[in-house]
Parts: sequence; structure tokens; C-alpha cells
Amino acid sequence: MAKGTPAVQALQKAAIAFTLHEYDYDPDAPRIGLQAAEALGFAPARVLKTLMARADREPVCVVLPSDREVSLKKLAAAAGAKHAEMLPPAEAERITGYHVGGISPFGQRKRVRVFVEQDATVHPTVVLNGGRRGLQVELKPADLVALLGATVTALTA
Repeated sequence: MAKGTPAVQALQKAAIAFTLHEYDYDPDAPRIGLQAAEALGFAPARVLKTLMARADREPVCVVLPSDREVSLKKLAAAAGAKHAEMLPPAEAERITGYHVGGISPFGQRKRVRVFVEQDATVHPTVVLNGGRRGLQVELKPADLVALLGATVTALTA
């Protein structure tokens, strides 16, 4: 049930205005964020992907447009770390409580620092994972940043 995801519950609890969007998730899609954008009819720059990484030894969450790639060098600098790397899927799932392909920055099991690509904040609304595969939430970028206490910075090459 969509309303039962921790992400949706976190948005409801914070009284954030959002819209739910569902689509047929394709586990074989080469890039899940782009598949979601196409299925929902949104520009890829407005559909954000949620990645889990490690800056030195600290797990962090990275949110960026689905058509962009994170620069680990820029992420490390933003986090004040010497090194950054992507988390293995099993570790990302353990930390977030979500399955890969359904990881949302909202309602994660363990609260971590969140970094949002600055280009993602220029749209009136953005769309990102709602806590399960095939479920997206649409909200204002300012609400995304405020609720997560996110750092907005340049993260892509």
C-alpha cells in the first residue's frame, strides 16, 4: 500500500504537500530513474534519483537528476571528506530500509546527511522515489531540502 511507506508517512507527518505517481517498474531497465521519467511523462531533469554513498567512513544520501551522474570527487569535497564511493546495494538497503530501485531519501531507517544537486532545485516541482519500486512523489524542491536538512551543492561533472 503506497500510503504505508515510511517515505510517504514522513511527508505526511511533516505536512508537506505532495502528489503520488505510480508506474510499472521495470527491474531490467538500464537506468531506473530514466525509466520512471519516461513512464510518467516527466523530463529526466525533474525526476531525481536517490543514491547511497560513503564519504570517508560516513554513509551519505545523494539526490540528483536521473539524467546526470554524481562526481565522487565533488561529493567528497561537499562532505568534507578525502574520498567518496558508492555503497554496495546490500549496505544501502540495510541503512535505508528500502530495496534498491525503491530507495527514497525520506523515512530512511538511519538518518544520514543528504546532498542535493543544485540543478535539481530550479524546477517548480521535482519527482523522486516514494519508498517502493514504481512509486514516486512530486513536491517542491524547497520542501525536499527543508525536510531533509539537505546541503544543496554542485555534485555532477
